[in-house]
Amino acid sequence: MSDVNQNEQTVIDLATVSAELRQVIEFDGVPEAMYNMVTSIHEVSEDSVREYWDALPNSAQNVLDNFEQFHALISVSQAFAGVNVMEEFPTIKLPEGMTDEEKSEYRSQLLDQVLHNCVKDMVKQIKKARRDPILKRDFTDVFAK
Repeated sequence: MSDVNQNEQTVIDLATVSAELRQVIEFDGVPEAMYNMVTSIHEVSEDSVREYWDALPNSAQNVLDNFEQFHALISVSQAFAGVNVMEEFPTIKLPEGMTDEEKSEYRSQLLDQVLHNCVKDMVKQIKKARRDPILKRDFTDVFAK
């Protein structure tokens, strides 16, 4: 894909995304340039995020109103983490002689690990929020109407 095609991505209209995802995007002030990334992550991650949600104790699930809120929080978190990895990748010292293919594979593995860690961290935080009113409010304020 050429740079021209990459820069001509369709801008996501927030009216077309779930109410929960829209609320997190607006609450976190996600730049419009990241909307495509956030919505893409949101679409492809639902099944794996649901597995984590289903494994949470009910008391942790009750911190939020529903799975959709949890999924939206994770999607935005993963988008920001992904951008950070991509920005930092050029500064990582890789072994001499690594082929472009090996660099690409390493970057993919690094990104996968970071995205996985976002989910694990969110699970840990939501479990902590059961007993921490301030942390719980941090979660619920995002969705306050």
